[in-house]
Amino acid sequence: MDLVWLIDLVDEDRLIVLGGLVIGILFGFFAQRSRFCLRSAVITFVRGEHKSPLAIWLLTFSAAVVLTQALILTGLLDVSQTKHLASTGSLSGAIIGGLMFGIGMILARGCSSRLLVLAATGNLRALLSGLIFAVVAQASLHGILSPLRDHLAALWTITPEEGTNLLEFLGLTQPAGLAIGLVWLVAAIWFSLRNRIGWRWAFTAVMVGAMVALAWFFTYSMSISAFRVIPVKALTFTGPSADTLMLALTLPEDPFEFDIGLVPGVFLGSFIGAWLFKELKLQGFEGAHSMKRYIAGAALMGFGGMLAGGCAVGAGITGGSVFALVSWAALLSMWVGAGITDCLVDRGAMCFLPQANAARS
Repeated sequence: MDLVWLIDLVDEDRLIVLGGLVIGILFGFFAQRSRFCLRSAVITFVRGEHKSPLAIWLLTFSAAVVLTQALILTGLLDVSQTKHLASTGSLSGAIIGGLMFGIGMILARGCSSRLLVLAATGNLRALLSGLIFAVVAQASLHGILSPLRDHLAALWTITPEEGTNLLEFLGLTQPAGLAIGLVWLVAAIWFSLRNRIGWRWAFTAVMVGAMVALAWFFTYSMSISAFRVIPVKALTFTGPSADTLMLALTLPEDPFEFDIGLVPGVFLGSFIGAWLFKELKLQGFEGAHSMKRYIAGAALMGFGGMLAGGCAVGAGITGGSVFALVSWAALLSMWVGAGITDCLVDRGAMCFLPQANAARS
C-alpha cells in the first residue's frame, strides 16, 4: 500500500507515531472489552477448567496468525527482513526469559499489556507494576542488567541460515502458516461455543488479534513509502514501555517511531472503553504481601520480556503470527513458567490432588 500521498500530507515522522497511537487506541479498547489476558488463559488451561479466558486468547492468537499470513500470501506484507526472522535469535533467551516472564505474569496477576490496560481503568496495583516493569526493562536494555541479559542470550543462538523461521525449520511452505492459523481458529471457535461466549466478546477478541496484523501492514506500508528507514514491526510492550518511560524523562535523539504512539494509545483506548461502560474504579493493594508479590512479578517480567525478545503480545502473538522460531519458544516457555507458578504459589498442595482438579473442571 502506497502511503506517499499521506506522508506528503502529514509528514512521515508524525504519521508513524499517529499510526501507533491509533492502532494502540483500538488495541486498548478491544483488549479492555474482551478481557484479553494470557495469564487467565494459562490458569484456566492448567486447572482443566477450559473457560472463556482460554477461548478469548485462542480467538486473538488465531486471528493474528490467519490475518497476518493472509497478508503475506497476497503479497501485501513482507516480513522476511524483520528482526524476528532476519536477525540472529536467542533460544536461551527465549526459554529463560519466557520462563521468567511467565512466573512474573502470575505473581503480578497480568502480563505487561494487561497491566497497561488495567492501569487505565484505575487499577493502582497495575499502574505501579507497569512502572516497575518499564524501569527493569530499560535497565535490562541499556542499564545495569544489560550485561547479564547479553550473557544469557549468548548461551544458545540461532542464525537465519540455521532456520529462524519455524515453517522453514519444519520443512513447510508459506501456505502452511495460513492452514495452521485456520486450525487454531477452528479450535478457538469450538472453545467459544462450548463456553457460550457471546458474539460481542468473540468479536472484540478477534479485533485484538486483528490489530497485530494491522500494525504489520501499516509499518510495512510505511517502510516502502517513507524516505527514511522505518522498521517493519507490530505490537510489543517491553521495549516500547521502556522507550515511553525514557521519553517522559529526556528528549529523544532519534526520530519518533511507531512504538512511541503505541503505549499512550493503548492506555487511552482502555480508558475510553472503561469510561463508556462505566468500569472506571480506583483499586489499591490489599497489604504488604500483595505489594511485594506485584513488585517481584513486574521485575521478572521486565527482565524476562527483554531477554525473551518480547512480552506475551510481542513474542507470543506478534512473533508467533510470522512463525518466528524464537517467539514460539518464548511463548511455550511463558505457558510453562506461568503454569508451574500457578501450581506452586497459588494452589500449593491442591495442585497435586487429582480429586481437587477434577472438581474444578
